[in-house]
Amino acid sequence: MQITRRALLGGTTAATVTGMMPLRRPRAQADDTIRIGVITDMSGIYQDVSGPVSVACVNQAVAEFTAANPGFKVEVLVADHQNKPDIGLTIIREWFDRNGVDVLSNVGNSAIALGARDQLEAKDKAAIITTAGSSDITGKYCSAHVVHWSWDSWCLAHSTATATVRTGGNKWFFITADYAFGHAAENDATNFIKAAGGEIVGSVRYPYGSTSDFSSFLLQAQGSGANVIGFANSGNDLINCLKQAQEFGIADSGIRMAALVGYITDVLGMGLPVAQGLSMTETFYWDLNDRTRAFMNRAKPQLPEGVFPNMSQAGDYAGILHYLKAVKELGVAQAKKSGKAVIDMMKNMPTDDDAFGQGSIRADGRKIHPAYLFTVKSPDESTSRGDVFKLQATIAADEAFRPLSEGNCPLI
Repeated sequence: MQITRRALLGGTTAATVTGMMPLRRPRAQADDTIRIGVITDMSGIYQDVSGPVSVACVNQAVAEFTAANPGFKVEVLVADHQNKPDIGLTIIREWFDRNGVDVLSNVGNSAIALGARDQLEAKDKAAIITTAGSSDITGKYCSAHVVHWSWDSWCLAHSTATATVRTGGNKWFFITADYAFGHAAENDATNFIKAAGGEIVGSVRYPYGSTSDFSSFLLQAQGSGANVIGFANSGNDLINCLKQAQEFGIADSGIRMAALVGYITDVLGMGLPVAQGLSMTETFYWDLNDRTRAFMNRAKPQLPEGVFPNMSQAGDYAGILHYLKAVKELGVAQAKKSGKAVIDMMKNMPTDDDAFGQGSIRADGRKIHPAYLFTVKSPDESTSRGDVFKLQATIAADEAFRPLSEGNCPLI
């Protein structure tokens, strides 16, 4: 395995966060090296749902691929976008212009993911987006240079909202982070709730990352007549919402809690006493089947004790592994010349990995695989730290994501 000095050696502890520091343009003799730029939240409110574990999962994919393909050279650069689009887009421009980065991974912010489209197309680079959740990424703002892996706001909202309404949760109040993903999640869920016969009785939006006190929003929801509170946020914001909801006894009053994007990392962060009964959809769970457990066993030595990857982090592994397979088929020289050519090759090749199983990538860049509706176990039902989910329903791959005809993607 050949990984250069800025690669990830032995897991997340050796990750180099390039931030805004310029690096010298690679010399000519290094032009046979594929460079992956992991741009993610390394220090902010979403560091646990992407961040260092996403870096470790990219590292795992690189290690597995290069072990099977000796002489294949891969370098991984890591940067913290700090959840600020201007910083994120500046880093991406620096990577493309001066550091020879060929593909972006993670891109854990919808505003950055959407804003990077022009740079990707102008520089003919590729991106595998796993944590940014806006369904517009493969909708009206789709790009031939982008694959959207793991999940999106349509997928999660469709599964969680529709199933909840069908089981009696028909009056919703939204607490929404005021940015691209939050808007998309609330809008998508609203459509599914109404289509299933439910109604929206109220909503509130807040600048994400701006507060840890959600008490006024929760009390407003409690007094609205809603029987479901839908959280269009994630990470520490979601955890704080649920902790405070428990303090106010909202769940004991019969109001359901539904996360429009929720992760096993969120559940572990808040603990089962707080999260029990919460409904959420994920497209990956480490204990789902033999293949997911095999992936977890290989990745575990690179992870901190007690950490279990979520669907976005598993997507960083699976997406980069498939990208590298496509580079091998295309040839390194051509892959470095054209990111779009690699994306085209990725779409032409069936996907298959231990995290998501078999799947495909559509013409709009949407990665297709099943989704799973879970509820969180109670402490009495759990047998170990990572044993947190009860599977309620499996949504088949051809139903889990928005139909191609409804996305308004200009590529179609």
